[in-house]
Amino acid sequence: MRWALVKVCLAVTVMVVVAFAVPLGLVVKEMARDRAFSDAERQAAMIGPTLSITTDRAELETAVLTTEPGAAGRMAVHVPAAGEADSRAVEIGSRRSTRKDLETVRESGRASITEVSGGSALLQPTALGSGGIAVVEVFVPDDEVSNGVATAWLMLAGVGIALIVGSVAVADRLGVRMVEPARRLAGAAQDLGEGRLGTRVPEEGPTELHSAAVAFNSMADQVVQLLANERELAADLSHRLRTPLTVLRLNAASLGEGPAAEQTRAAVEQLEREVDTIIRTAREQRPQTQGQGGGPGAGCDASEVIRARMDFWSALAEDEGREVRLAGVDRTVRIPVARPELAAALDALLGNVFRHTPEGTAFAVDVHHSGDAVIVLVSDAGNGIADPRAALARGGSGRSGTKGAVGSTGLGLDIVRRVAESTGGDVRIGRSVLGGTEVRVWIALDGQRPKGRGHRVGRQRRAVTRRAGPRFRSGAGPNL
Repeated sequence: MRWALVKVCLAVTVMVVVAFAVPLGLVVKEMARDRAFSDAERQAAMIGPTLSITTDRAELETAVLTTEPGAAGRMAVHVPAAGEADSRAVEIGSRRSTRKDLETVRESGRASITEVSGGSALLQPTALGSGGIAVVEVFVPDDEVSNGVATAWLMLAGVGIALIVGSVAVADRLGVRMVEPARRLAGAAQDLGEGRLGTRVPEEGPTELHSAAVAFNSMADQVVQLLANERELAADLSHRLRTPLTVLRLNAASLGEGPAAEQTRAAVEQLEREVDTIIRTAREQRPQTQGQGGGPGAGCDASEVIRARMDFWSALAEDEGREVRLAGVDRTVRIPVARPELAAALDALLGNVFRHTPEGTAFAVDVHHSGDAVIVLVSDAGNGIADPRAALARGGSGRSGTKGAVGSTGLGLDIVRRVAESTGGDVRIGRSVLGGTEVRVWIALDGQRPKGRGHRVGRQRRAVTRRAGPRFRSGAGPNL
């Protein structure tokens, strides 16, 4: 399309240049010819006053030599004889035209131009005092007739070429302005069809393509919204099923021994595996949406979400005699993560604590806002993770020394890692100040991975711990 537009513009411009340049070139040539013969007529007229006074050869020669063509040997004067008694005709200069041409001009009394060798001759009739007609002949060479024509034609050719080149450049720019938006729109449609739902098209270009880009972006937003609703439904399923199942499993563990208790525990484990399969399937089928942060407008107050989830888990902690600490949630902390995703990640971390540490094990949740990121620290006083690197690599809990743990779906840390990485952050596992495991979730606020933050995290973590010390309560929920 781009080159087709360039070719059309080139053809039109060439036609216009030819249509104007060729006639203009002919006009320039004709003007040069008219100028040359006008000068010749003017030079011939300068001899007229002398001829009207005298026909003396010496005086006429002097008058001829005073003119520019006469001095150059390009002027001749033909004076006929005064009468039959006087047969002497006066001829001054070199005659180039034929006698027939001279007689024709003398009889008609009108000036004439005749072709001669090497150029043209202007024959100008002039009346004599004696009543006769003399003819002044001025030779005009061909190079004088075409003087300046070649230069004018070169200038016209240069202007024409400049116009053609300029039109091609303008057509190319116009083609790019039209083709590039269309190409981006086609590429975005292909990306969207391949599941890259974060694809958007700049709303620019001609009116039609601008409207198409607006419609495409609106359609993509609708698709993202529909998929976001599905993700929220899956997250809601995780919240409504996984958490009650954890409570049910903990209660089943206290039923004691016996066939009924074993059947109950086996049924709970089977139900938990089925729910894990459903959740795993939903997450595996989740397409990539609008990129980091879930798109424009996505986000939540991390403090509010953490307080809400801790309200739920603190009740279970009280039943199991766990000490709970919550710090850093006394002010609003906006993060580019959707509320359901943050809640699912927090439930996964706290669920791991309850599933893989003995009853009575203390745990803590600390939140720290560092300016360019929000750090969420989930710590426990359990036995820790034997191989943190391997556990994080496979996305599983990988804890050692657990009580009654069932098979893991590998979703716990994977959910958390996906949430952190969607903002440009990460997840790390280490040893907590409580003696067990510490999972640090780094949520970037600007989508950039901060540099050199490893040493700073430790200082921030210790500072948070010191500030949050008085909030540690034994056998109760957090002091909200």
